[in-house]
Amino acid sequence: MDLFDLEGKVAIVTGSTRGIGRAIAEALAEAGARVVISSRRQDACDDVAGAINARHGEGRAVAVAASISSKDALRSLVGQAVAAFGQIDILVCNAASNPYYGPMAGISDQQFRKILDNNVLSNHWLIGMVAPGMIARRDGAIIVISSIAGLTGSASIGAYGISKAADFQLVRNLCVEYGQHNLRINAVAPGVIRTDFARALWEDPVAEAALNRANPMRRIGEPDDVAGVAVFLASRAGAYVNGQVIVVDGGGTI
Repeated sequence: MDLFDLEGKVAIVTGSTRGIGRAIAEALAEAGARVVISSRRQDACDDVAGAINARHGEGRAVAVAASISSKDALRSLVGQAVAAFGQIDILVCNAASNPYYGPMAGISDQQFRKILDNNVLSNHWLIGMVAPGMIARRDGAIIVISSIAGLTGSASIGAYGISKAADFQLVRNLCVEYGQHNLRINAVAPGVIRTDFARALWEDPVAEAALNRANPMRRIGEPDDVAGVAVFLASRAGAYVNGQVIVVDGGGTI
């Protein structure tokens, strides 16, 4: 039996029209899952779902635009996913935001709240919406895409790091609450990955060369490096992994 087979499973992946989120959605589909593509723009969602359907057959993916800042939008996302596929077996909370770069002394209350709302509270909302169905079936995998920013201090993305550290504790708490129902809730903490979100860190060749020198593997990460871990956590291969933070950074934090 294939430990990584996701045939018959249904996954929602937020922020899945580009970068890490898209790579995860494509990898889950490759493993056999049906996927719900979601981000703020419907046209972008349609494009990614269309590409997945073109590769794997019509009906493998559906597109549902939703803003993670809106509880009603997330409720609609879950409702449309269930209407399309009948249930939700896998949730990947990937979407996040960081509207401020600079020292903590300079961040406005509005910016700080937006970071916490989008990166922590929205995950709490979405998990709460899908968990009852998973509990009823006694099966479910929830993956929160966090960051190594939650493990180290920073003079420029401190509030973002606080939100990502909070995600670590969120999965620990929910592991304790939901583990008895055979639900698995884990976090993945990527390092620098070649995505638009981290473009400022790698688009300059000199900056990327410095990052490469500082990493034991002498390279920054690619979206597929994270996607493989998500497939592991979503599948039977990760059936006894719960409440954990898996760092995917090539050894950079070490």
